[in-house]
Amino acid sequence: MAIRFAQPPDSEDQLIATINTTPLVDVMLVLLIIFLITIPVVNSSIAVTLPLEPAQAQGQQVEDVIVTVDAQGAIYWFDTRLPAQSDLAALLDRAAALKPQPELHIRADARADYESIGQVVYSAQRAGMARIGFLTEPPEGP
Repeated sequence: MAIRFAQPPDSEDQLIATINTTPLVDVMLVLLIIFLITIPVVNSSIAVTLPLEPAQAQGQQVEDVIVTVDAQGAIYWFDTRLPAQSDLAALLDRAAALKPQPELHIRADARADYESIGQVVYSAQRAGMARIGFLTEPPEGP
């Protein structure tokens, strides 16, 4: 039993056999906007000018530790400013005791004094950190 609709014999209405892509485009635009908003939040919120060095990028692991040194010599553990050098040493001791041991990534401003950066490296060595790396930005041009 099928339902039949009466159509005038001279009717030119036919079935539309195309896909309505408007909902698909709407969803894709919403996803694009979400990604554009969340990507800057994922990056570190401390503004530093990284030195320009050619290097091969390695994938950051979830357990990597990021220590930032700004132009004034202030030290940050991820995004939290550390009030004293002893706080950094305590945090690095805890990180060095983890199994597997995380890699230490140092984000140092190009204008920072070597003394501040040296204190971070020295603290990492005293804590027993086996892998220490410096984050840089690639130079512009070929």
